[in-house]
Amino acid sequence: MNEQDLKSMIENILSEMTDKGKKTEDSTVSASDSKPNTAEAIKSDEVLDDITKIDLRKQFLVPHPHDREGYLKMKSFTPARLGMWRSGVRYKTASVLRFRADHAAAQDAVFSDVDPEIPKSMGFVMTQTMCQSKDEYLTRPDHGRKFSDEMAEKIRSNTQKSPKIQMVVGDGLSSAAIEANVREIIPAIKQGLKVYNLDFDEKNVIYVKYCRVGAEDHIGEITGADVVCLLVGERPGLVTAKSMSAYIAYKPTMGMPEARRTVVSNIHDGGLPAVEAGAYIAELLDKMVRLKKSGIDLKAVENETK
Repeated sequence: MNEQDLKSMIENILSEMTDKGKKTEDSTVSASDSKPNTAEAIKSDEVLDDITKIDLRKQFLVPHPHDREGYLKMKSFTPARLGMWRSGVRYKTASVLRFRADHAAAQDAVFSDVDPEIPKSMGFVMTQTMCQSKDEYLTRPDHGRKFSDEMAEKIRSNTQKSPKIQMVVGDGLSSAAIEANVREIIPAIKQGLKVYNLDFDEKNVIYVKYCRVGAEDHIGEITGADVVCLLVGERPGLVTAKSMSAYIAYKPTMGMPEARRTVVSNIHDGGLPAVEAGAYIAELLDKMVRLKKSGIDLKAVENETK
C-alpha cells in the first residue's frame, strides 16, 4: 500500500465515522460521485482531520444495537472505549487508529519538556531537581524529590521566608498537563484565596523541572512554609495526556507518610476544569492554614464537624 492509498483509506474511515447515523436524501448516489472529493483532498496535501478530536462519549460503532439510546446514555458518563465494535476477531480500524493516536500523545507528554517560556513568562522561580536528564528522571525517582545545595539556596533566596502558602508548579510526568492548565489555574487559586483574606506572591511561585511529588517536601523544609501546594503533571493515560493534580500538605517534611497529603486530581478540560479546581484548592488551602492539618488528619477534623 503506497502513501496515497493509505491517505485515502484514513480519509474514508474518518468520513464514515463523522457521517455515521446520518441519513442521505438520495440513496441512489453512486460511489463514483464521492471519489472526486477524496482525490481532491489527497492532491491538495492538506492535513487530515485530527482523529483525537472525536468525542469518545459520542462515538458509537455498534450496528443494530438492542437499546441505542441506553447505550449512548451510558457512554455519556465515561470516556471509556465502549461500543467500539469489531471486524471479525479484531477491533475496527478506526478504533485501532484512535488507540495508537492516544498512546502517542501519552508518550509525547512524558518524554517532552514543558516550554520554558511558559513558566518564565509567568515570573516563576526556575529550579531543577537533582536529575540531569529525562532518562535519569524516569529511572531515578529519588533524584526527582531532592534539590542540590546550590538549588536549595536559590529557592531560599528567591522566595519569602516562612510564608503561609508556598505555590509550586512541577512538570511531573506530563508536560502537556502543565502547558494546558497552568495559565488558568494559578490566577483562579489566587482569586479564590481573596475570599479568605489569603494570598501568595506570583513572583514567588517555584517552577520545578524533573519534579516528583516528594519535591514539595524538600521545598517545605527549605522555605518553612505553613502549607505547600504542588501542581504537577500526572502520568498520562489513553483518555487524556493533559491531566494535572494538586498535592497539598501542611508543613511537609522529607520522608513524611503520604497520608499527610491532600490530593485534588483529574484537573483537565474533560474532568475538573482548571478554574473550578482553582476555587476548590483555595478552599482547601484556607482550611489547612486555619486547622493546621492536611491529609487524613484534615479529613478527620472535617468529619467531626459534620
